[in-house]
Amino acid sequence: MLQAGLIHVLAWALVLGLAFAARQIELDLSWGMWALLQGLLAGGFSYFFALPAWWLVINPLFFPVLAQAQQWELAPHWYLAGLVALLLTQLGAVRSRVPLYLSSQRAKTELLRLLPADSGLRFLDVGSGIGGLLAFLAKNRPGLVLDGIESAPGLWLLSRLRLGARASIALGDLWNVDLSRYDVVYAFLSPEPMARLWQKAKREMPPGSLFVSNTFEVPGVKPDASIELHDLHRGRLLLWRMT
Repeated sequence: MLQAGLIHVLAWALVLGLAFAARQIELDLSWGMWALLQGLLAGGFSYFFALPAWWLVINPLFFPVLAQAQQWELAPHWYLAGLVALLLTQLGAVRSRVPLYLSSQRAKTELLRLLPADSGLRFLDVGSGIGGLLAFLAKNRPGLVLDGIESAPGLWLLSRLRLGARASIALGDLWNVDLSRYDVVYAFLSPEPMARLWQKAKREMPPGSLFVSNTFEVPGVKPDASIELHDLHRGRLLLWRMT
């Protein structure tokens, strides 16, 4: 989220420079046009800095939509509703410094290929978001026992409605989850919690179990294997077999 904010600052800095140049040649553009230009720049920077795919949509649209909303003269309660929705989906990210990342289709496919065909294998998605990975695994490997943990109430509710009885998804803190119950633990978080999560995994996960991180490394710990995904995240699956 911080990187996305900095991208908007950079885009507005360029827009202000262009606006100053436009005044010198007496070119008069509306606020909406400048907002549209800022959105295009923000979208380009988002792609250049390899932000997650949803930022490629959010960043270009944010200020153009805001400019248009000013023309609509929306009632104040709509802005309040937007703030509540933001808190329900992003409050956990503010607290944990782990934004919402969605596993790509390539990541899901590669992870499915890695999982043994054993019925009853227990799988945990740490930071399960809207449940996309768990839904994919439930469809393609119905014998798995699937669990998730999510700290954002809105995302948790969406995933519970989406998955029903196909997976058990808890609302809460990943640090309170007992990892000793799982054969595979998957995390797509951020650099911030990886060192602490690795220590927890070493303490709790049984020998022979598999710890998988999408993209983010454990500082100072070389993975046993790595799979390049070639997706929009430019990510890779990092694998550690617990001993």
